Amino acid sequence: MQCHMDGMNEIKTVCVYCGSGPGSSPRFVEAAHALGKAFAENNIRLVYGGGSVGLMGAVAKSTLDHGGSVTGIIPDFLKTRERALTRVQEMIVTPDMHERKRLMFEHSDAFVALPGGIGTLEELVEQMTWQQLGQHSKPVLLANIDGFWEPLLALFAHMRATEFIRPSLNVEILKAERIEDVLPRLRAAAARAPEGTRELTPELASKL
Repeated sequence: MQCHMDGMNEIKTVCVYCGSGPGSSPRFVEAAHALGKAFAENNIRLVYGGGSVGLMGAVAKSTLDHGGSVTGIIPDFLKTRERALTRVQEMIVTPDMHERKRLMFEHSDAFVALPGGIGTLEELVEQMTWQQLGQHSKPVLLANIDGFWEPLLALFAHMRATEFIRPSLNVEILKAERIEDVLPRLRAAAARAPEGTRELTPELASKL
């Protein structure tokens, strides 16, 4: 069942952060395929890092194979290493990682982190930092496939327990163990988000 929301808070594009490798478990690639299919079937555009390898390639190819739309955003120096996917409808090549991340943010209504490495973690945590500082209220969700993100969730709990994440800071960490829960949870979170906080504030945009 699709829920249709009016106005700003409808999710039309989702940015996926994920590994440029496939990982050790076939479940990771299966999840990437399932997520791409869900986007295509729900008419949601995928925004991602532009590569054709690993989970990154899997989610993009699946979105395309099921008739969906994809925007790839890749820095010039990674075009060869991550083998830019030429099939996508829109490929944006940026001069550096900062510009890549800024454009990924601007093009997206929500963010999903599939399993990945340091780059995935860095992009995910950056979105959470901006959210914590009140710079945006776009939903951020951990796709906790095979419990992949448990060590990070434990670290966040530890940060709260040691009072480095203060109780007053409302960081909403969404998570889903199953791909079919991803879009419903993003939509529910978007519906709760206040209007007008979905854009980066001018101060933050100028700093990036």
